[in-house]
Amino acid sequence: MSEDRSSSAPLFPHGNAICYSGYREGQSPRTGEYPSHAEVEEDLRILAKHWDYLRLYDSSRHAEIVLDVIDRAGLEFKVMLGLDFGAEASNPNCPWGADFNPETLDANRLSNDDQVVRAIELANRYPEIVFSVAVGNEAAVEWTDHMVPVNRLIDQVRKIKQAVVQPVTACDNYVPWAHTLEPLVTELDFISVHTYPVWEYRAIEDALEYSKQNYFSVSTRYPDKPVVITEAGWTTASNGRGIAPADASEELQAQYYRELEAWTMTEQILTFVFEAFDEPWKGSPDPLEPEKHWGLFRLDRTPKLVMQRHYPELSSHRAS
Repeated sequence: MSEDRSSSAPLFPHGNAICYSGYREGQSPRTGEYPSHAEVEEDLRILAKHWDYLRLYDSSRHAEIVLDVIDRAGLEFKVMLGLDFGAEASNPNCPWGADFNPETLDANRLSNDDQVVRAIELANRYPEIVFSVAVGNEAAVEWTDHMVPVNRLIDQVRKIKQAVVQPVTACDNYVPWAHTLEPLVTELDFISVHTYPVWEYRAIEDALEYSKQNYFSVSTRYPDKPVVITEAGWTTASNGRGIAPADASEELQAQYYRELEAWTMTEQILTFVFEAFDEPWKGSPDPLEPEKHWGLFRLDRTPKLVMQRHYPELSSHRAS
């Protein structure tokens, strides 16, 4: 059985939180084709009805547009600004390949340093909107294709903390917090954990309990460090790659979301649901690739089952 309460005191006021990346058909961070200001504003006005916190994955032009729209439109979001680093080390444990030549790794280090500079600039430009900065995204878990040595993460955290007023964290799967990332913990203001029961072959009946176990495995190990959940969600389609098609549906997503929301609200655990909108650029070209279908909203911005009661006006205008 999981514990009945969190072992870490809340660091931030509780609220509804969601991961936001607004890439639409034909857009991708890989190509530098970013959503426009108008597209981002459309998204954020949809999300503003239900969410208080947004998590952004990097400090790219997309992040800058999001922060500018929030500022100009007077929206009330608080934003976790991200740094999504490229690989600084090859990783033979990555199932889909992460073997890089020295020139690529050197270029990634320079690019990562540039992204730190950009994150610092954005955090200082929007101090009333950016409430925290996250250094790295799944950069230490054993299967990652963008591994960054822990000593480099520590150096980047220190650099950012010297330059911004916001709390600093790092986002990763629950597993590396038990060993690999332990030296990083003392540098952080809080820990950010990811939990994905469906990726670990857990049925819906066991999903929430498994997420609780993931969370408490970290929070009980570091009782003096606040812990938030920065990714937790359920895909609505799968081609069988890592997730059985029968385990991916809007009904299962809705059930997991309801159970997760009830638990984290009761325990006042800030939890960023993954994710706002489906993103077609992710994963393989297969249209049923599960990476493309984690959104609570479809690509056309209509709500999936989980959100239809909150957005009846959008549900009735679904594109054919």
